[in-house]
Amino acid sequence: MERVVERVDALIPAQPKALRVCAYARVSTGKDAMLHSLSAQVSYYSKMIQSHNGWMYCGVFSDEAVTGTKRERAGFQHMIEECRQGNIDLVITKSISRFARNTVTLLQTVRELKSLGVDVFFEEQHIHTMSADGELMMTILASYAQEESLSASENQKWRVRKAFENGEIINLRFLFGYDITPDGIRANEVDAAIVREIFARFNGGESMSSICRDLDARGHKGVLGGTWCAERMRNTLSNEKYLGNALLQKRYRNNHIEKKLLPNRGELPMYYAEGTHEPIIDQATFDKAQERLRILAQQTSNRKKPTHSAFSGLIRCGLCGNTYKRVTYRKKHYWNCTTFQTKGKSECAAKRIPEETLEVLTCEVLGEGSIDSDMVRSKITAIRAEKNNVVVYCMDDGSEIVKRWKDRSRAESWTPEMKEKARQRALQARRKKE
Repeated sequence: MERVVERVDALIPAQPKALRVCAYARVSTGKDAMLHSLSAQVSYYSKMIQSHNGWMYCGVFSDEAVTGTKRERAGFQHMIEECRQGNIDLVITKSISRFARNTVTLLQTVRELKSLGVDVFFEEQHIHTMSADGELMMTILASYAQEESLSASENQKWRVRKAFENGEIINLRFLFGYDITPDGIRANEVDAAIVREIFARFNGGESMSSICRDLDARGHKGVLGGTWCAERMRNTLSNEKYLGNALLQKRYRNNHIEKKLLPNRGELPMYYAEGTHEPIIDQATFDKAQERLRILAQQTSNRKKPTHSAFSGLIRCGLCGNTYKRVTYRKKHYWNCTTFQTKGKSECAAKRIPEETLEVLTCEVLGEGSIDSDMVRSKITAIRAEKNNVVVYCMDDGSEIVKRWKDRSRAESWTPEMKEKARQRALQARRKKE
Protein backbone atom coordinates (compact mmCIF):
# COMPACT_ATOMS: atom_id res chain seq x y z
CA MET A 1 0.00 0.00 0.00
CA GLU A 2 1.41 3.36 -1.04
CA ARG A 3 1.94 5.80 1.78
CA VAL A 4 0.41 9.28 1.23
CA VAL A 5 1.97 12.21 3.07
CA GLU A 6 0.40 15.66 3.00
CA ARG A 7 1.90 18.86 4.32
CA VAL A 8 -0.29 20.72 6.77
CA ASP A 9 0.54 24.44 7.28
CA ALA A 10 -0.49 25.98 10.57
CA LEU A 11 -2.91 28.88 10.09
CA ILE A 12 -1.61 32.05 11.68
CA PRO A 13 -4.57 34.06 13.00
CA ALA A 14 -4.81 37.57 11.55
CA GLN A 15 -3.85 40.28 14.00
CA PRO A 16 -6.76 42.57 14.81
CA LYS A 17 -6.29 46.11 13.60
CA ALA A 18 -5.42 48.51 16.42
CA LEU A 19 -8.14 51.04 17.21
CA ARG A 20 -6.86 54.59 16.71
CA VAL A 21 -7.91 56.53 19.78
CA CYS A 22 -7.61 60.16 20.87
CA ALA A 23 -9.08 62.22 23.71
CA TYR A 24 -10.47 65.76 24.02
CA ALA A 25 -10.15 67.92 27.13
CA ARG A 26 -11.19 71.50 27.84
CA VAL A 27 -11.40 74.05 30.64
CA SER A 28 -13.43 77.25 30.39
CA THR A 29 -11.14 79.67 32.26
CA GLY A 30 -7.46 80.50 32.23
CA LYS A 31 -7.05 80.43 36.02
CA ASP A 32 -4.11 78.50 37.42
CA ALA A 33 -6.35 75.91 39.07
CA MET A 34 -8.16 75.23 35.81
CA LEU A 35 -4.94 74.99 33.81
CA HIS A 36 -3.64 72.51 36.38
CA SER A 37 -6.85 70.53 35.91
CA LEU A 38 -6.33 70.55 32.13
CA SER A 39 -2.78 69.30 32.53
CA ALA A 40 -4.04 66.50 34.76
CA GLN A 41 -6.70 65.54 32.20
CA VAL A 42 -4.12 65.39 29.39
CA SER A 43 -1.82 63.18 31.51
CA TYR A 44 -4.71 60.90 32.52
CA TYR A 45 -5.95 60.31 28.97
CA SER A 46 -2.44 59.88 27.56
CA LYS A 47 -1.65 57.17 30.12
CA MET A 48 -5.06 55.48 29.77
CA ILE A 49 -4.95 55.20 25.98
CA GLN A 50 -1.32 54.10 25.76
CA SER A 51 -1.79 51.39 28.39
CA HIS A 52 -4.93 49.94 26.76
CA ASN A 53 -4.43 46.74 24.79
CA GLY A 54 -5.42 47.08 21.13
CA TRP A 55 -5.46 50.90 21.11
CA MET A 56 -3.14 53.14 19.16
CA TYR A 57 -2.46 56.49 20.84
CA CYS A 58 -3.35 59.42 18.54
CA GLY A 59 -2.90 62.27 21.00
CA VAL A 60 -4.94 64.42 23.35
CA PHE A 61 -6.51 67.53 21.86
CA SER A 62 -7.25 70.35 24.30
CA ASP A 63 -8.49 73.93 24.61
CA GLU A 64 -7.98 76.26 27.52
CA ALA A 65 -9.89 79.38 28.57
CA VAL A 66 -12.55 78.78 25.90
CA THR A 67 -16.24 78.38 26.72
CA GLY A 68 -18.14 75.28 25.70
CA THR A 69 -20.66 77.32 23.76
CA LYS A 70 -18.17 78.36 21.06
CA ARG A 71 -17.21 76.35 18.03
CA GLU A 72 -14.02 78.29 17.25
CA ARG A 73 -11.75 76.10 19.38
CA ALA A 74 -8.36 75.39 17.83
CA GLY A 75 -7.82 72.04 19.54
CA PHE A 76 -11.37 70.88 18.84
CA GLN A 77 -11.19 71.87 15.17
CA HIS A 78 -7.82 70.14 14.81
CA MET A 79 -9.31 66.94 16.21
CA ILE A 80 -12.30 67.11 13.83
CA GLU A 81 -9.95 67.62 10.89
CA GLU A 82 -7.94 64.54 11.91
CA CYS A 83 -11.19 62.56 11.97
CA ARG A 84 -12.07 63.82 8.49
CA GLN A 85 -8.66 62.69 7.27
CA GLY A 86 -9.46 59.17 8.48
CA ASN A 87 -6.79 59.13 11.19
CA ILE A 88 -9.03 58.47 14.23
CA ASP A 89 -11.57 55.73 15.09
CA LEU A 90 -12.56 56.67 18.65
CA VAL A 91 -12.71 59.95 20.58
CA ILE A 92 -12.88 59.89 24.37
CA THR A 93 -14.04 62.89 26.38
CA LYS A 94 -15.05 63.46 29.97
CA SER A 95 -18.63 64.64 29.47
CA ILE A 96 -21.12 66.13 27.04
CA SER A 97 -20.66 69.60 28.55
CA ARG A 98 -16.89 69.40 27.89
CA PHE A 99 -17.55 68.52 24.25
CA ALA A 100 -20.24 71.19 23.57
CA ARG A 101 -23.09 72.77 25.53
CA ASN A 102 -24.95 73.84 22.41
CA THR A 103 -27.26 70.96 21.53
CA VAL A 104 -27.36 71.80 17.81
CA THR A 105 -23.57 72.03 17.56
CA LEU A 106 -23.17 68.78 19.50
CA LEU A 107 -25.58 66.81 17.32
CA GLN A 108 -24.15 68.18 14.07
CA THR A 109 -20.61 67.28 15.12
CA VAL A 110 -21.46 63.83 16.45
CA ARG A 111 -23.52 62.97 13.36
CA GLU A 112 -20.70 64.05 11.08
CA LEU A 113 -18.22 61.90 13.02
CA LYS A 114 -20.68 59.00 12.97
CA SER A 115 -20.93 59.25 9.17
CA LEU A 116 -17.13 59.06 9.08
CA GLY A 117 -17.18 55.91 11.21
CA VAL A 118 -15.79 57.68 14.28
CA ASP A 119 -17.24 56.77 17.69
CA VAL A 120 -17.37 59.29 20.56
CA PHE A 121 -17.39 58.02 24.14
CA PHE A 122 -18.60 60.28 26.96
CA GLU A 123 -17.11 58.88 30.17
CA GLU A 124 -19.37 60.61 32.67
CA GLN A 125 -22.62 59.58 30.94
CA HIS A 126 -21.13 56.27 29.72
CA ILE A 127 -22.49 56.81 26.20
CA HIS A 128 -21.07 55.53 22.91
CA THR A 129 -22.49 57.52 19.98
CA MET A 130 -22.27 54.43 17.74
CA SER A 131 -24.64 52.48 19.99
CA ALA A 132 -28.33 52.10 19.10
CA ASP A 133 -29.66 54.37 21.85
CA GLY A 134 -26.56 56.60 22.04
CA GLU A 135 -27.95 59.57 20.09
CA LEU A 136 -31.28 59.60 21.98
CA MET A 137 -29.57 59.65 25.38
CA MET A 138 -27.03 62.18 24.19
CA THR A 139 -29.76 64.54 22.89
CA ILE A 140 -31.59 64.46 26.21
CA LEU A 141 -28.46 65.03 28.27
CA ALA A 142 -27.17 67.74 25.90
CA SER A 143 -30.45 69.63 26.33
CA TYR A 144 -29.92 69.55 30.08
CA ALA A 145 -26.35 70.81 29.62
CA GLN A 146 -27.57 73.68 27.43
CA GLU A 147 -30.23 74.67 29.96
CA GLU A 148 -27.60 74.56 32.69
CA SER A 149 -25.45 76.92 30.60
CA LEU A 150 -28.45 79.26 30.14
CA SER A 151 -29.21 79.21 33.87
CA ALA A 152 -25.59 79.99 34.77
CA SER A 153 -25.52 82.80 32.21
CA GLU A 154 -28.75 84.37 33.50
CA ASN A 155 -27.54 84.18 37.11
CA GLN A 156 -24.31 85.92 36.12
CA LYS A 157 -26.23 88.63 34.23
CA TRP A 158 -28.48 89.23 37.23
CA ARG A 159 -25.45 89.66 39.51
CA VAL A 160 -23.81 92.10 37.08
CA ARG A 161 -26.98 94.16 36.59
CA LYS A 162 -27.64 94.41 40.34
CA ALA A 163 -24.08 95.70 40.75
CA PHE A 164 -24.70 98.29 38.02
CA GLU A 165 -27.91 99.41 39.75
CA ASN A 166 -25.82 100.01 42.89
CA GLY A 167 -23.27 102.05 40.91
CA GLU A 168 -20.50 99.45 41.21
CA ILE A 169 -17.86 99.11 38.49
CA ILE A 170 -17.26 95.44 37.79
CA ASN A 171 -15.51 93.53 35.00
CA LEU A 172 -13.29 96.56 34.24
CA ARG A 173 -9.88 95.12 33.50
CA PHE A 174 -8.02 97.71 31.42
CA LEU A 175 -8.25 101.49 31.09
CA PHE A 176 -5.43 103.67 29.81
CA GLY A 177 -4.35 106.13 32.51
CA TYR A 178 -5.34 103.89 35.43
CA ASP A 179 -4.02 100.91 37.36
CA ILE A 180 -6.86 98.49 38.10
CA THR A 181 -6.31 96.13 41.02
CA PRO A 182 -8.59 94.19 43.41
CA ASP A 183 -8.14 97.12 45.82
CA GLY A 184 -9.61 99.66 43.40
CA ILE A 185 -8.92 101.98 40.46
CA ARG A 186 -5.99 104.41 40.83
CA ALA A 187 -4.52 106.88 38.38
CA ASN A 188 -1.19 105.92 36.84
CA GLU A 189 0.63 109.26 36.82
CA VAL A 190 2.75 108.47 33.74
CA ASP A 191 -0.22 107.45 31.58
CA ALA A 192 -2.52 110.03 33.19
CA ALA A 193 -0.16 112.76 31.97
CA ILE A 194 -0.59 111.41 28.42
CA VAL A 195 -4.38 111.53 28.81
CA ARG A 196 -4.22 115.17 29.90
CA GLU A 197 -1.92 115.93 26.97
CA ILE A 198 -4.35 114.28 24.53
CA PHE A 199 -7.27 116.40 25.76
CA ALA A 200 -5.20 119.61 25.76
CA ARG A 201 -3.91 119.10 22.22
CA PHE A 202 -7.28 118.07 20.84
CA ASN A 203 -9.03 121.03 22.50
CA GLY A 204 -6.29 123.23 21.05
CA GLY A 205 -7.36 122.25 17.52
CA GLU A 206 -4.89 119.48 16.66
CA SER A 207 -6.23 116.53 14.66
CA MET A 208 -6.56 113.07 16.14
CA SER A 209 -4.33 111.57 13.43
CA SER A 210 -1.58 114.05 14.22
CA ILE A 211 -1.72 113.25 17.95
CA CYS A 212 -1.66 109.50 17.18
CA ARG A 213 1.42 109.80 14.98
CA ASP A 214 3.26 111.81 17.63
CA LEU A 215 2.42 109.40 20.47
CA ASP A 216 3.54 106.41 18.39
CA ALA A 217 6.76 108.19 17.41
CA ARG A 218 7.51 108.89 21.08
CA GLY A 219 6.90 105.24 21.99
CA HIS A 220 3.73 105.75 24.05
CA LYS A 221 1.70 102.58 23.57
CA GLY A 222 -1.94 101.91 24.39
CA VAL A 223 -3.08 100.03 27.46
CA LEU A 224 -2.42 96.63 25.82
CA GLY A 225 0.67 97.76 23.93
CA GLY A 226 -1.02 98.61 20.62
CA THR A 227 -0.45 101.66 18.46
CA TRP A 228 -2.73 104.66 18.49
CA CYS A 229 -5.38 105.21 15.82
CA ALA A 230 -8.24 107.66 15.26
CA GLU A 231 -10.85 105.26 16.69
CA ARG A 232 -8.84 104.66 19.87
CA MET A 233 -8.26 108.40 20.21
CA ARG A 234 -11.98 109.11 19.79
CA ASN A 235 -12.86 106.50 22.43
CA THR A 236 -10.36 108.09 24.82
CA LEU A 237 -11.73 111.60 24.28
CA SER A 238 -15.33 110.48 24.80
CA ASN A 239 -14.72 108.25 27.83
CA GLU A 240 -16.50 109.67 30.89
CA LYS A 241 -14.33 107.55 33.21
CA TYR A 242 -11.58 110.18 32.96
CA LEU A 243 -13.96 112.44 34.92
CA GLY A 244 -14.03 109.92 37.76
CA ASN A 245 -17.54 108.81 36.74
CA ALA A 246 -18.79 105.68 35.00
CA LEU A 247 -21.60 104.98 32.54
CA LEU A 248 -22.45 101.36 33.30
CA GLN A 249 -23.79 98.70 30.91
CA LYS A 250 -22.62 100.37 27.70
CA ARG A 251 -22.42 96.92 26.12
CA TYR A 252 -24.09 93.55 26.65
CA ARG A 253 -23.92 89.92 25.48
CA ASN A 254 -26.56 88.98 22.92
CA ASN A 255 -27.15 85.45 24.27
CA HIS A 256 -25.48 82.59 26.13
CA ILE A 257 -24.73 80.66 22.92
CA GLU A 258 -22.90 83.22 20.71
CA LYS A 259 -21.95 85.61 23.54
CA LYS A 260 -21.33 88.49 21.12
CA LEU A 261 -20.56 91.79 22.83
CA LEU A 262 -22.91 94.42 21.38
CA PRO A 263 -23.31 98.17 22.02
CA ASN A 264 -26.31 98.97 24.21
CA ARG A 265 -28.58 101.17 22.09
CA GLY A 266 -31.50 101.13 24.48
CA GLU A 267 -32.03 97.38 24.71
CA LEU A 268 -31.07 97.48 28.42
CA PRO A 269 -31.01 100.27 31.02
CA MET A 270 -27.75 102.16 31.60
CA TYR A 271 -26.63 103.71 34.89
CA TYR A 272 -24.45 106.79 35.38
CA ALA A 273 -22.46 106.61 38.61
CA GLU A 274 -20.53 109.67 39.81
CA GLY A 275 -17.38 109.72 41.91
CA THR A 276 -16.57 106.06 41.42
CA HIS A 277 -12.81 106.68 41.23
CA GLU A 278 -10.11 109.35 40.99
CA PRO A 279 -10.58 111.78 38.05
CA ILE A 280 -7.80 112.67 35.59
CA ILE A 281 -9.41 115.68 33.85
CA ASP A 282 -12.00 118.26 34.88
CA GLN A 283 -15.54 118.71 33.58
CA ALA A 284 -14.78 121.84 31.54
CA THR A 285 -11.98 120.10 29.64
CA PHE A 286 -14.17 117.08 28.95
CA ASP A 287 -17.13 119.20 27.79
CA LYS A 288 -14.92 121.17 25.39
CA ALA A 289 -13.65 117.93 23.84
CA GLN A 290 -17.22 116.61 23.45
CA GLU A 291 -18.26 119.79 21.66
CA ARG A 292 -15.41 119.50 19.17
CA LEU A 293 -16.16 115.80 18.64
CA ARG A 294 -19.79 116.73 17.93
CA ILE A 295 -18.73 119.37 15.38
CA LEU A 296 -16.37 116.93 13.63
CA ALA A 297 -19.09 114.28 13.49
CA GLN A 298 -21.50 116.82 12.01
CA GLN A 299 -18.97 117.84 9.37
CA THR A 300 -18.40 114.20 8.47
CA SER A 301 -22.13 113.53 8.10
CA ASN A 302 -22.52 116.61 5.87
CA ARG A 303 -19.86 115.44 3.45
CA LYS A 304 -20.95 113.87 0.24
CA LYS A 305 -20.54 110.13 0.30
CA PRO A 306 -17.72 109.13 -2.05
CA THR A 307 -18.83 107.50 -5.26
CA HIS A 308 -17.72 103.91 -5.82
CA SER A 309 -14.60 103.72 -7.93
CA ALA A 310 -13.46 100.99 -10.29
CA PHE A 311 -10.29 100.76 -8.17
CA SER A 312 -11.94 100.45 -4.74
CA GLY A 313 -10.42 97.56 -2.79
CA LEU A 314 -8.07 96.58 -5.64
CA ILE A 315 -4.92 98.57 -4.89
CA ARG A 316 -2.31 97.35 -2.39
CA CYS A 317 0.89 99.02 -1.29
CA GLY A 318 3.97 97.09 -2.35
CA LEU A 319 5.99 98.68 0.47
CA CYS A 320 3.89 97.98 3.58
CA GLY A 321 1.13 95.71 2.27
CA ASN A 322 -1.72 97.98 3.35
CA THR A 323 -4.62 99.02 1.11
CA TYR A 324 -4.85 102.22 -0.90
CA LYS A 325 -7.63 104.68 -0.17
CA ARG A 326 -9.24 107.26 -2.42
CA VAL A 327 -8.75 110.87 -1.28
CA THR A 328 -9.82 114.20 -2.70
CA TYR A 329 -7.49 117.19 -2.81
CA ARG A 330 -8.41 120.45 -4.52
CA LYS A 331 -11.30 118.80 -6.32
CA LYS A 332 -9.12 116.04 -7.77
CA HIS A 333 -9.05 112.36 -6.80
CA TYR A 334 -5.88 110.57 -5.72
CA TRP A 335 -5.05 107.14 -4.27
CA ASN A 336 -3.00 107.08 -1.06
CA CYS A 337 -1.54 104.22 0.98
CA THR A 338 -3.58 104.00 4.19
CA THR A 339 -0.42 103.70 6.30
CA PHE A 340 1.09 106.81 4.72
CA GLN A 341 -2.16 108.70 5.17
CA THR A 342 -2.62 107.85 8.86
CA LYS A 343 0.97 107.53 10.12
CA GLY A 344 3.05 109.58 7.72
CA LYS A 345 6.08 109.09 5.52
CA SER A 346 8.18 107.69 8.38
CA GLU A 347 6.01 104.54 8.41
CA CYS A 348 5.52 104.18 4.65
CA ALA A 349 7.07 106.24 1.85
CA ALA A 350 4.53 105.19 -0.78
CA LYS A 351 3.57 107.95 -3.23
CA ARG A 352 0.03 108.98 -3.95
CA ILE A 353 -1.18 108.21 -7.46
CA PRO A 354 -3.53 110.55 -9.36
CA GLU A 355 -6.72 108.75 -10.35
CA GLU A 356 -6.41 110.15 -13.87
CA THR A 357 -3.03 108.43 -14.16
CA LEU A 358 -4.49 105.12 -12.96
CA GLU A 359 -7.30 105.36 -15.50
CA VAL A 360 -4.84 105.96 -18.37
CA LEU A 361 -2.62 103.04 -17.30
CA THR A 362 -5.60 100.74 -16.90
CA CYS A 363 -6.94 101.64 -20.35
CA GLU A 364 -3.53 100.72 -21.78
CA VAL A 365 -3.49 97.40 -19.92
CA LEU A 366 -7.00 96.45 -21.04
CA GLY A 367 -6.61 97.90 -24.55
CA GLU A 368 -9.73 100.01 -24.16
CA GLY A 369 -10.48 103.68 -24.75
CA SER A 370 -12.46 103.93 -21.50
CA ILE A 371 -13.13 101.70 -18.49
CA ASP A 372 -15.85 100.96 -15.97
CA SER A 373 -15.94 99.02 -12.69
CA ASP A 374 -17.36 95.79 -14.18
CA MET A 375 -14.74 95.72 -16.93
CA VAL A 376 -11.85 96.33 -14.51
CA ARG A 377 -12.96 93.71 -11.97
CA SER A 378 -13.68 91.07 -14.61
CA LYS A 379 -10.07 91.14 -15.88
CA ILE A 380 -7.93 92.51 -13.01
CA THR A 381 -7.72 90.74 -9.64
CA ALA A 382 -5.37 93.19 -7.90
CA ILE A 383 -3.17 96.23 -8.46
CA ARG A 384 0.13 96.55 -6.60
CA ALA A 385 1.74 99.97 -6.19
CA GLU A 386 5.53 99.55 -6.01
CA LYS A 387 8.33 102.06 -5.50
CA ASN A 388 9.82 104.16 -8.34
CA ASN A 389 6.33 104.84 -9.77
CA VAL A 390 5.77 101.22 -10.79
CA VAL A 391 2.26 99.75 -10.86
CA VAL A 392 1.79 95.97 -11.26
CA TYR A 393 -1.52 94.69 -12.64
CA CYS A 394 -2.42 91.13 -11.57
CA MET A 395 -4.67 89.69 -14.28
CA ASP A 396 -7.34 87.04 -13.96
CA ASP A 397 -5.29 84.55 -16.02
CA GLY A 398 -2.44 84.68 -13.47
CA SER A 399 -0.18 86.95 -15.52
CA GLU A 400 1.22 90.30 -14.36
CA ILE A 401 1.60 93.49 -16.38
CA VAL A 402 4.06 96.12 -15.17
CA LYS A 403 3.47 99.80 -15.90
CA ARG A 404 5.44 102.89 -14.94
CA TRP A 405 3.92 106.35 -14.51
CA LYS A 406 5.45 109.82 -14.50
CA ASP A 407 4.99 112.55 -11.96
CA ARG A 408 3.25 115.57 -13.38
CA SER A 409 5.13 118.82 -13.18
CA ARG A 410 3.78 121.41 -10.79
CA ALA A 411 2.64 123.59 -13.67
CA GLU A 412 0.74 120.69 -15.25
CA SER A 413 -1.04 119.93 -12.00
CA TRP A 414 -2.43 123.45 -11.63
CA THR A 415 -6.06 124.00 -12.56
CA PRO A 416 -7.20 127.24 -14.27
CA GLU A 417 -8.70 128.37 -10.93
CA MET A 418 -5.37 127.81 -9.17
CA LYS A 419 -3.51 129.74 -11.86
CA GLU A 420 -5.95 132.66 -11.58
CA LYS A 421 -5.55 132.80 -7.78
CA ALA A 422 -1.78 132.81 -8.15
CA ARG A 423 -2.01 135.63 -10.67
CA GLN A 424 -4.20 137.70 -8.34
CA ARG A 425 -1.77 137.17 -5.45
CA ALA A 426 1.10 138.31 -7.65
CA LEU A 427 -0.82 141.47 -8.65
CA GLN A 428 -1.59 142.30 -5.01
CA ALA A 429 2.05 141.84 -4.03
CA ARG A 430 3.15 144.14 -6.89
CA ARG A 431 0.66 146.87 -5.84
CA LYS A 432 1.94 146.80 -2.27
CA LYS A 433 5.50 147.34 -3.48
CA GLU A 434 4.39 150.28 -5.63
